[in-house]
Amino acid sequence: MATALEIRHLYSERDERVLFADLSINLRPGEILQLAGPNGSGKTSLLRILAGLSSRYEGDIDWCGQPLRHQWVDYRQRMLYFSHGSGIKPQLTAVENLRWSCAMRGQAVTDGEIYAALDRVGLGGFGQQACYTLSAGQQRRVNLARLFCIDACFWLLDEPFTAIDLAGVAEIEHWIAEFAEGGGMVMLTTHHPLAIDRPVIRVDLGGGIS
Repeated sequence: MATALEIRHLYSERDERVLFADLSINLRPGEILQLAGPNGSGKTSLLRILAGLSSRYEGDIDWCGQPLRHQWVDYRQRMLYFSHGSGIKPQLTAVENLRWSCAMRGQAVTDGEIYAALDRVGLGGFGQQACYTLSAGQQRRVNLARLFCIDACFWLLDEPFTAIDLAGVAEIEHWIAEFAEGGGMVMLTTHHPLAIDRPVIRVDLGGGIS
């Protein structure tokens, strides 16, 4: 299957310290890639680069065989970035947050689809509740619901298991495997040992690729 995302000879530094150099990665539909390495090794920085939130790098990034800068509109529509923050506006309800997230991408979504996404992440009945009244784990699940109401083929997940209990971790692992099984691509950072019944490419930013 053809490579969808190709990173070649990527270099980035922060505060005059090299995070990674000569980093090359290929990612194809159906593949899961875990970024590993100690704190400060550049995992989040790489995801921010791929999400278009940082331009502090040198090297080449291609999407579907073309330079990413020429494919940016298509890429942004097909990529979903999940940051390690809560990713929600606490004064809005869960439904309002998800409706806003979809509108920011120009994607039409029905209330039925939003409620179905909330049900999927265990928040049935919380749709009209202001998010500041929810626990940290529930707020995280509101953000996770974006995975099921936003149409994307590439998930960029930065520490998706933060504030999630053990049962929730298993659910997320299942969602990742299911998404990849359907041809989606996933790149994630986590310190959690993955229990996914699919091959996982591991890239250690302090080492290499395995």
